[in-house]
Amino acid sequence: MTSQSQGIQQLLQAEKRAKDKLDEAKKRKGKRLRQAKEEAVAETDQYRMQMEKDFRLKQAKIMGSQSHLSDEIEEQTLEKIKELNGSYNKCMESVIKQLLSMVCDMKPEVHVNYRATN
Repeated sequence: MTSQSQGIQQLLQAEKRAKDKLDEAKKRKGKRLRQAKEEAVAETDQYRMQMEKDFRLKQAKIMGSQSHLSDEIEEQTLEKIKELNGSYNKCMESVIKQLLSMVCDMKPEVHVNYRATN
C-alpha cells in the first residue's frame, strides 16, 4: 500500500510540476506578447515620425516655391502697372486733344437717310 501511496504522491508531484511549468510558460508567453506589442508600437511610432518629417520637408519645399512664385507674380504685376502708367501719361494729352476736337468741331449736316416729311 505504501508503494501505491508513494506512486500517487509521485503522480501528484509530477502533476504539480507540470502545472508549474504550464504556468511559467503562460507567464513567458504573456511577457513575450507584451514585449512584441511594445516593439510594434515603437516601430509604428518611429515610422510615423519619419513620414511626418518627410511630409513637412515636402510641404516646406512646395510652400517655399509657392511663396517664390507669388513674389515673382507680384513683381511682374508692379512692372506691368508701371508700364501702363507710362503709356497712359505718354498718350493722355493726344487722346484728350482728339476727344475735344471731335466734340468742339461739329459740322452740322443732314443725315443721308433723313426723309423730309410735310
